[in-house]
Amino acid sequence: MRILIVEDSEKMARLLKKGLERQGYAVDVVDSGQDAVWMATENDYDAIVLDVILETGTEPIDGFEVCRCLRRASRWAPVLMVTARDAVEDRIRGLDTGADDYLTKPFSLNELLARLRAVTRRPAGERPTVLTVGDLSLDPAQHVVRRGDTGIQLTRTEFALLEYLMRRPGDVLTRATLVRHVWDFAFDGDPRIVNVYVRSLRDKIDRPFKRASLETVRGLGYRIRDDALGPAAD
Repeated sequence: MRILIVEDSEKMARLLKKGLERQGYAVDVVDSGQDAVWMATENDYDAIVLDVILETGTEPIDGFEVCRCLRRASRWAPVLMVTARDAVEDRIRGLDTGADDYLTKPFSLNELLARLRAVTRRPAGERPTVLTVGDLSLDPAQHVVRRGDTGIQLTRTEFALLEYLMRRPGDVLTRATLVRHVWDFAFDGDPRIVNVYVRSLRDKIDRPFKRASLETVRGLGYRIRDDALGPAAD
């Protein structure tokens, strides 16, 4: 899952980035409203953590206006607003500009993570708490993956890649799409790194169970599917 943090406090931004990366998120950070609008219109984010008070930039715009601009541009990534303001009017204003949730400072990292999980379940149809494809399940909150009753240990990147695939079961996803959502903005390596992680995932979620749910669609990309529905093309 790829997250954009919009926060003009360097210390807070650093703490949020570190905490989210420890949970397996790919994280980009900007400190101004203008940069936030540009980044969120040029990239597909799974969620945006948006501070209301933004005082950097040549012509500072606050989080309310950032959210309003994004919604006008038909950018529908879930927005979690965070601010030191605790007035009811401010929370209403934030939600009315298109935010999905509102978190008042100070807050714990665990609450932020829980709210991010909640808002990323809402858009584009139902997003269940535990993702399932056939007898493969993934719990984003607990960082648990199972094939039937058998637990599977994954690295942070393997988990993030599998989660993104399982949120779009049956969809063919290109390597470029997977890189955009699993790796952060600073990644400038070879997109074929996805091949390496797909092979590693297969060695853990499929081959030990004599399954073939992670499918290669030749010339296009990858998809995950319930292989009980028929043989994969790979």
